[in-house]
Amino acid sequence: MSTVDLTQGDFTLPGEAGYEQLTLRLAKKWGADTIRDSDGTQLSPEIVQSGYAIYSTVCLVRSVQPWARVHQDKLQQNFLMSFPVVAEKATTTITLLKGYFTEQFVVNFKDSPKSWWQVFDRTTGKEVAKTKWSFNEKKGTVTIQGTTPGHKYTVNFLAFRIWEEISMYNHITNNWGDREHLAAVDPMQPETQKVLLEFLDTWLREHPDTKVVRFTSMFYNFSWFWGADQKTLRDVYSDWGDYAMTVSPRALKLFEKKYGYKLTSEDFVHGGLYNSTHNAPSRRYRDYMEFVHDFVIEFGRKCIDLVHKYQKLAYVFYDDHWVGVEPSSPRFHEFGFDGLIKCVFNAFEVRLCAHSKGVKTHELRLHPYLFPTGLKGEPTFKEGGNPTLDAKNFWIDARRGIVRAPIDRIGLGGYLSLVEPFPEFQDYIEGLLKEFRLLKSFHAGDRPWTAPYKVAVLTAWGDLRAWTCSGHFTPGVPLYDVLESLAGLPLDVQFINFDDLVATGVPKGVKTIINCGRAGTAWSGGHYWSDPRVEQILTQFVQKGGGLVGIGEPSALAQPGQFFKLAQVLGLDRDCGERVANGKFKYDHPHVAATPHFITADVTTPLDLGKETDGIYVFGPDTTVLADKGNSPRLAVHPFGKGRAVYLSGFKFSHENTRLLHRALAWSASQESTWGTWQSSNVRTEATCFARAGKLVVINNAGSDEETVVTLADAKTAKKVKLPAHGIQILDV
Repeated sequence: MSTVDLTQGDFTLPGEAGYEQLTLRLAKKWGADTIRDSDGTQLSPEIVQSGYAIYSTVCLVRSVQPWARVHQDKLQQNFLMSFPVVAEKATTTITLLKGYFTEQFVVNFKDSPKSWWQVFDRTTGKEVAKTKWSFNEKKGTVTIQGTTPGHKYTVNFLAFRIWEEISMYNHITNNWGDREHLAAVDPMQPETQKVLLEFLDTWLREHPDTKVVRFTSMFYNFSWFWGADQKTLRDVYSDWGDYAMTVSPRALKLFEKKYGYKLTSEDFVHGGLYNSTHNAPSRRYRDYMEFVHDFVIEFGRKCIDLVHKYQKLAYVFYDDHWVGVEPSSPRFHEFGFDGLIKCVFNAFEVRLCAHSKGVKTHELRLHPYLFPTGLKGEPTFKEGGNPTLDAKNFWIDARRGIVRAPIDRIGLGGYLSLVEPFPEFQDYIEGLLKEFRLLKSFHAGDRPWTAPYKVAVLTAWGDLRAWTCSGHFTPGVPLYDVLESLAGLPLDVQFINFDDLVATGVPKGVKTIINCGRAGTAWSGGHYWSDPRVEQILTQFVQKGGGLVGIGEPSALAQPGQFFKLAQVLGLDRDCGERVANGKFKYDHPHVAATPHFITADVTTPLDLGKETDGIYVFGPDTTVLADKGNSPRLAVHPFGKGRAVYLSGFKFSHENTRLLHRALAWSASQESTWGTWQSSNVRTEATCFARAGKLVVINNAGSDEETVVTLADAKTAKKVKLPAHGIQILDV
């Protein structure tokens, strides 16, 4: 293996005009090969002409503000549902934007409200006839005639967004005062497309020193509706994968022409749930997503071709305006992007970036972001903050993913000036970069060792939402925790959906399937379990020797006599309160330490599975309960035919639970014989072998010093390793 320069390259530094000396000093210290601008910063000629490659950030839809101010009918819009109002009399008036942040929205009265809006009696679930309601543009209200006292009513209405959400967040977070509120224009309007292409052409000519044009991202933002009271309800609705903010009368007309049927406001609003990625999607909504994806590819390709005409590279940022881009789509390569940049907090986001096909370069933007505060308002680069510790904790999470999947570059973003008072942070980033470059070198022409079987994660979205649920880590969604554990394990993980399962069956090589989530969610499956073919395929898969790991409420679909569709496979079901009169099998109450099993061999403390599902009952003695609480199993195993099933009542990411899940997958796949290969005895550490490089990578995922014993390829020979807090050891093997 040739010697790798660990001091130079593969790093993008955020520069800042007015801090040229700091920028160039840190560029040298950190071995940057590229300098970028950020939202709110600029690069001076001294930085641009310093010999480094230049990344320039472009957000097309908020780049033409003078034109946008004159053409406010060309701003992006979406459907909102008014907050419910309970009728007191036969006439009820609703103030449409009451409860919403009016600096973000204005009601669209211009596009024929009677054509697009809907009024609902939410008590009956029925739409109110259009002849029964009227609107008052001056007052911003809708008045409904013939309302029933005691019933609640809402209005679905179109609203223009007069302040683009990321500009709004950055503005408020950084106290930008009277700086202009930027708005996003709608690229589906032909007039807007012409203006944007003209702007981009001019911009490219005026930036001859720019090597990489970093689109942020393309056109449409994830859904983010802000409330009137920022302290008590800032986020009325937020979902990183919902297409709610792509809607316009033009889009709906074009959709109807292409698909042959008409969508309504309620297809987007769903009684206030909107189309959260956490909920199983309808066929109508999936059609609309495909329609938007088609458009974003078509117009996006024109923008990227223009970038290439000027002999520059085109990168896209996988956050903010990424809706419609869909980097996990099989059509993503049609854009012609040269690179993808993903903002990461943890391991599954690293895997999400690496998973995308169709670009040559995969780049991570690390945290902490160079802002005074973090996403939750906690101090970072200000008094009371500890950015070095933050960087260490973010890095050890992200590093688990980087060890498992190849990443080409990393970088930072924000205000570089903020790091000047933090020399310890500057030194730590220097060491972190050397570590990254070393790990990257191991991936060159090699793959880390993985177990000889495949694991599939079954959700309503499948590969389109591989390695994510919706955006960054959201507490309370158990599949997020499962993904974070999987992201660092030596397993070949696939993501499959129910349509693919029915069409082609379980993919070849898959030995065990995870189904994890709460009832009704996209992650458990929701309405997809109503297709009997799904139950049949998975039941036969386990009968013939496959494995199933069910977590929370797997295969849940409420029906008389049964809650889990795969209850017979799991050997248990959930009582939601309807089985008070039915008897339940009495199992022996276990104690993990006293109940030896392959899955629990490394359990030394009481299980902490986070928010758990209660009311679980077993069918008979074939189901072995390994842990329980209050007469409800928490961990159980069940042989079924030639296969095996494991049930966990919940899951929370931790070192201990990651090992528990790893063992559960190996056992359910009947792969205990492969256990131990390149395995670390200490659950706070993990080991990975790169065979061609002849290197064993051992990482410490804890903030404390740790010792571990790593078994090698024969699962017998061992090496003892000591690791400092957050540390890493590279051994020759």
